[in-house]
Amino acid sequence: MAMQSFAQQQLGQRPRVTSPVINTDGSVTFNFYDPTAQKVSVSGDFEEIRNRRLEMQKGENGVWSVTTQPLNPELYSYSISVDGQRFIDPANSYVNRDISTLSNIFIVSKEQGDKGSLYAVNDVPHGTLSRVWYDSPTLGTQRRMTVYLPPTYDGKKAFPVLYLLHGHGGDETAWGDLGRASQILDNLIAQGKAVPMIVVMPNGNPPCDAAPGWWHAGMYVPDGNAFNQLGAKASMEESFMDIVNWVDKHYKTIKKRSGRAVTGLSMGGGHTFGISYRYPQTFDYYGLQSAAGRVKRNDAQFDQQMATLFASKPKLYWIAIGKEDFLMQMNTELRQYLDEHHYPYEYYENDGGHIWRNWRIYLTLFAQKIFKD
Repeated sequence: MAMQSFAQQQLGQRPRVTSPVINTDGSVTFNFYDPTAQKVSVSGDFEEIRNRRLEMQKGENGVWSVTTQPLNPELYSYSISVDGQRFIDPANSYVNRDISTLSNIFIVSKEQGDKGSLYAVNDVPHGTLSRVWYDSPTLGTQRRMTVYLPPTYDGKKAFPVLYLLHGHGGDETAWGDLGRASQILDNLIAQGKAVPMIVVMPNGNPPCDAAPGWWHAGMYVPDGNAFNQLGAKASMEESFMDIVNWVDKHYKTIKKRSGRAVTGLSMGGGHTFGISYRYPQTFDYYGLQSAAGRVKRNDAQFDQQMATLFASKPKLYWIAIGKEDFLMQMNTELRQYLDEHHYPYEYYENDGGHIWRNWRIYLTLFAQKIFKD
């Protein structure tokens, strides 16, 4: 009884910690309880601490705290370091997985319509986000993807489809979790800025049928290269029409070029690039986000495929990348090739590098450009 009484007393003495606290000026206060720690800090993707840590100060009650400068409206991620060990914030239940790294998230919003508001769940009509399995005859497997149906989808009216592709190390959960795709689409559609559309987010790793823990390979540690050594019967581009055909069969879609768009980030941008010249008359809108798409110089077949693509006059060929992105040179070479052949495209460049903050921006912009003709 004495031990139980002591434990209850200790539990009662533990201060109640709230973290993070979003202040009215947009600054954020982090709190972490550990009376035995010697050094605690916060690292994240906020403007003031990129590439360094924000040191926390210990209070008499054993709670470590620090407050940032006012932050711009945005979705932010962070973690806490305690004596050199990385932790997620135990007071914050909102956590995202990026490949094998877990980070906490929070949103700063100062007014309706800013980026923080766009990435948040607002009081608007909501679409449906589902994980579905489809058959891929080309790969010889059953595979999983995420499908967003707009709020007005009723199985009667046909809707256009956006195919949204993740990057290296991602899977069919990436755009929904890290990219906030359903929140962005819900809010843009509610504001009348985007046409109601179906969004299909497949798994772009042919050797893997689904995200880690969601297929028969079990609960392996994701590393971005899982099972690549096993190879696959076909590439993502070669098997892509399995996805399109399955979606057209199981949903009420506009089954023609004008009702299809494809966009992707990094590796998914490279897939988008390959899909664009492999199926030149299947999609009308292409979005290459920080794309890992390499031009094939002195390749007659590639030149002919690109010529066929642009002779078919797609409605949009859009390239977006950050100024600090490590794939900038590859994208510059692609633009040089398009310029040399007088192929029309739109180009968007902003600050930042190879980061989800930019890809959420690119999805927001691209979604407002498509299916409006």
